[in-house]
Amino acid sequence: MQGAAPSSLEMLLPFGLMFVIFYFLIIRPQGKKLKDHEKFVSDLKRGDAVITNSGILGTIDGMAEQVVNLEISGGVKIKILKKQIAGLQSAMLKTASENKS
Repeated sequence: MQGAAPSSLEMLLPFGLMFVIFYFLIIRPQGKKLKDHEKFVSDLKRGDAVITNSGILGTIDGMAEQVVNLEISGGVKIKILKKQIAGLQSAMLKTASENKS
């Protein structure tokens, strides 16, 4: 004797639960992190000591809408995208030294 076939709602319920779990564990935190980074980048100003995603340390010498002039050594300047700035040197280096201990 066979049981009744599950309804379409019963078949979709596990997928709905998985989506809710993914949303709260992955999608929502990533969106918050992106929003925080965009605010950080918009608050940057000339003279800030920053570190890039590739690990280059420098001081902001000038800024345009999407590009930053970064002085990495005495008189050596490069242009990078604002989005590629990972954080302030002081905060990043402090976190790295705490993790080393």
